[in-house]
Order: sequence, then C-alpha cells, then structure tokens
Amino acid sequence: MTDHNAIRVLLADDHPVVREGLCAMLESAEGVTVVGQAGSGEEAVTLAGRLTPDIVLLDLRMGGMDGVDATGHILRASPRSKVVIVTTYESDADILRAVEAGAAGYLLKGSSRMELINAVQAAARGETVLTPSLATKLFRARAVDTPPLSDREIEVLRLVSQGLTNAEIGRKLFIGEATVKTHLLRAYRKLDVSDRTAAVITALERGLLS
Repeated sequence: MTDHNAIRVLLADDHPVVREGLCAMLESAEGVTVVGQAGSGEEAVTLAGRLTPDIVLLDLRMGGMDGVDATGHILRASPRSKVVIVTTYESDADILRAVEAGAAGYLLKGSSRMELINAVQAAARGETVLTPSLATKLFRARAVDTPPLSDREIEVLRLVSQGLTNAEIGRKLFIGEATVKTHLLRAYRKLDVSDRTAAVITALERGLLS
C-alpha cells in the first residue's frame, strides 16, 4: 500500500503522552498514517471536518465534549470517517452509548500494538471492531435494552425449542396457527433474528427459556 492510499487516522485524546504513544504505534505500521491530533472533542470535530480522515481514534472521557457526543458531530462533519473509541473505561453503558452514537468500534487503551493496528485496518474495511473482552458486555447491554418477550412469546419459543411445528404448538396452547406465527414474528423482531433456530438460540443465550 502506498502513502497515497494509506489509511488516514486522526487521534483525539486529552493526554499528549497517550497521543504520542498511539501515534508511534500507528506510524510504525505500513499503510497507516496519522494526519492529525486533537486534544479535545471539539478540536476532533473541527479537524475531522477539515481533514476527512478514514479513521478517528477517539478517547471516551475528555474535558468538555466527551467521546460519545463527539462521535455524532464527527460523523456529521465527515460522514465517510469511521470512529473507534479508545479508552480505559469498559462499563456496559459506556460501550452501548458509543455504539449507538455510531462508533465503528471500542478498544481499551491496554490493547497491544497489533490489536490497535488490526482494529484500524478492520474499521477501514467497514468492519465493527470490539476488544474481545468487551463483546460479552455489549451483548449484555443490548440484551437489557431489548424489549422483553411476553410470557406467550416465551411459551411459544419454548415449544419451538422442543421441535414442535406451528400447528402442533397451536393445538397445545389452544390458539390458531396464524396466532402462533404472529407470536413468533414479534419474538423475531425483539430478538433481532429472522428464523426459528436463531430465535431459540438467542433466547437460550439470554436465559429466557430456562
């Protein structure tokens, strides 16, 4: 990869030493170049609009505008940029807020050089980046945020997990087959899945069918 088509990165962190460390790690990678550094969320938004970087590595907690608010402003100022949050914080709420704001990823500052570089490259390809230890936290946070299944929807899914067809479920619950299908479709939407197998697996993972 030549310098002309290198991945262009903007760093935003209110600690100069952290920015210098991230810059050194990224600049050591072939095909990655740091085009700017910001010491605040407001400065990151301004630079993103002017530089239109491919990737913005953004600290979550900064004085003034925090990383979540900055994410939304950056994506409006530079729609083609991808924002990856890099932080020491890993609470469920922080992760969910960042992802919902449009961040393409969430990394801890303790990530290794290769993890950082791989994350930048993955985000540039349009992939979602998440430190492995945070995946469970994001899943749990999203599960809490998901509308709860009704008792009837859980009952239908439990019978699906036992291998019953819609017609068999209808007879067992004394409801019409069309009603069974309606309950399933509502459960699919709430679980963000598209078929019976995925619905059962997701419900089991969330402890809904225990």
